[in-house]
Amino acid sequence: MSADDNAPRTHRRSVSYIDKSREFYAAHGYQQAYRWASSSSVPFTPFESLGKPLSAARVAVVTTTFPVGADLPKRVYAQLADPVPEAMFTADLSWDKQATHTDDIGSFLPLAALNALVADGLVGSASPRFYGVPTEYSHRRTTADAEKILAWCKQDEVDAAVLVPL
Repeated sequence: MSADDNAPRTHRRSVSYIDKSREFYAAHGYQQAYRWASSSSVPFTPFESLGKPLSAARVAVVTTTFPVGADLPKRVYAQLADPVPEAMFTADLSWDKQATHTDDIGSFLPLAALNALVADGLVGSASPRFYGVPTEYSHRRTTADAEKILAWCKQDEVDAAVLVPL
């Protein structure tokens, strides 16, 4: 135990998002506690086990935003990454609209940054598509959509994915 462990705390060090969500749902009359999606087996590989350096890997981006003006229902999608979209639809997502904005598409859809890493030789290649998922999901839909994105990643020969929720 360090000396700092005994010091008086003026700020909370962490907030249990799970507990807060359960309290929120209970306060709104839900009879069953919120159940978080989980899976005992996921297609993730530790970077050390990738089997190739990042400079030889194909990397994809997964976002929770949607194309502007696209007539897409709120469901999982894949879209060509070239050209990089100039804007994405974000108005219905939860972010602090008083303190920030989503004018900088690179902050939540970093395709241009990924392309720059490819040009610099730090990343092997970028996936020809990026993928999007809605944020309001059930466990069943989360699992089904994860399987769909995994299938697209396999089609596009993706080695690694950057998940960028808004």
